[in-house]
Amino acid sequence: MTRKLTQGMLSAMLILAVAGSVKAANESENAKETPAPKPAKPRVKRVPPVLRPIQDVEGLPRVLLIGDSISMGYTLKVRKMLAGKANVHRIPTNGGPTTRGLEKIDEWLGKGKWDVIHFNWGLHDLKYMTSDNKKPARPTDPDSHQQVPPAEYEKNLRKLIERMKKTGAKLIWTTTTPVPAGSSWRLKGDAKKYNAIALKVVQAAGDVAVDDLYALAMPQLKKIQRPRNVHFTDAGSEVLAKQVTRHILKALGKEESK
Repeated sequence: MTRKLTQGMLSAMLILAVAGSVKAANESENAKETPAPKPAKPRVKRVPPVLRPIQDVEGLPRVLLIGDSISMGYTLKVRKMLAGKANVHRIPTNGGPTTRGLEKIDEWLGKGKWDVIHFNWGLHDLKYMTSDNKKPARPTDPDSHQQVPPAEYEKNLRKLIERMKKTGAKLIWTTTTPVPAGSSWRLKGDAKKYNAIALKVVQAAGDVAVDDLYALAMPQLKKIQRPRNVHFTDAGSEVLAKQVTRHILKALGKEESK
């Protein structure tokens, strides 16, 4: 009986071994037939055309535009208007408030020679923020405050102009464009207040031209600016670009674009 039991157990073990081999073979065959999933391709961040670097045309003067999204709206238009007359660069981002300007100005200026720098800070300085300074807020919120208060804005702008003057470039300050009623995170009238501070700094610095886009835009806001929005329509950006172009040409000693 022990012998029969032993033979039975051996038979069972043999059957199990064969079954395991068949299963392993089937799994191996299936693995060959089913390719391993390909690793996901990393997402490539697309850079908008306005923020892409340009290659200089040899022999032309170099112009740098510094500003926020308002300047981003007219950058490509100014570049087109000055084609064949100047290499028009811009910083590769939204210039934000003067605090960001102080952090990035050396990087933005780089080591190349600039003939003209057309610049602005303001709309982000006067913007209202939450108490922790991390998110935009409504001016009516009890704990909101302006991102860069007027006194700090004046001090920061003075430092930025001093740094840019060291490049030897001709500087053009452009006034901050109007804030319309109902615009998110900002108060109507604040642009005028910050412009008054900026103009005082510019005049004290000397040798800094003024491109008054505020005065240009104010009488025609309904025509060129978006409703309850600090940004301009495409046609509005074209209006701004034409004046920016005229000021740059004047700084370069060239005839006005026809």
